[in-house]
Amino acid sequence: MTTTKWALDPTHSEIQFKIKHLMISTVTGQFNSFKGTVETENADFNNAKVNFTADIDSIFTGNEQRDQHLKNSDFFEADKYPQLTFEGTNMEKTGDDSFNLHGILTIRGISKPIILEAELGGNTIDPWGNSRVGFEVTGKIKRTDFGLSFGLVSETGNIMLGEDVKLIANVQFVKEAVLQPA
Repeated sequence: MTTTKWALDPTHSEIQFKIKHLMISTVTGQFNSFKGTVETENADFNNAKVNFTADIDSIFTGNEQRDQHLKNSDFFEADKYPQLTFEGTNMEKTGDDSFNLHGILTIRGISKPIILEAELGGNTIDPWGNSRVGFEVTGKIKRTDFGLSFGLVSETGNIMLGEDVKLIANVQFVKEAVLQPA
């Protein structure tokens, strides 16, 4: 069996997270620097292996003060833990274009198994002859499971930050060229 390797195209991908603020609205953030690979043995991505990293220092929420706070020791502690990683151990086909993506997420040096949902958006050949595939990956984690336990209570008794963090990744991968022996 031949392994096919796919590289994440960061220009056509986005990695976002959403969390409740004051339990009345949702704040969205993203990582602007990330990379990833997928290795497949099958054309349908069943049993694929996925590796992904995001640079904590690239976090962006649209508010510089909040971004700096997220990078400090109250949250991600970017100087000590500069990346978060996801090592996907198995993509389990659950429907025609849907998968459960099993893997280990590591944030702040804490590794936990998680299951994400992946929806195949499609595949195509781009104008330069490259094979491309797109996925939307979603899931939810508890931030305190990964040491992101900073929390305050407002003057009215409301919790400042929700416990659950929604993960949303719209990603596009390019099939790596296979060199043939001369």
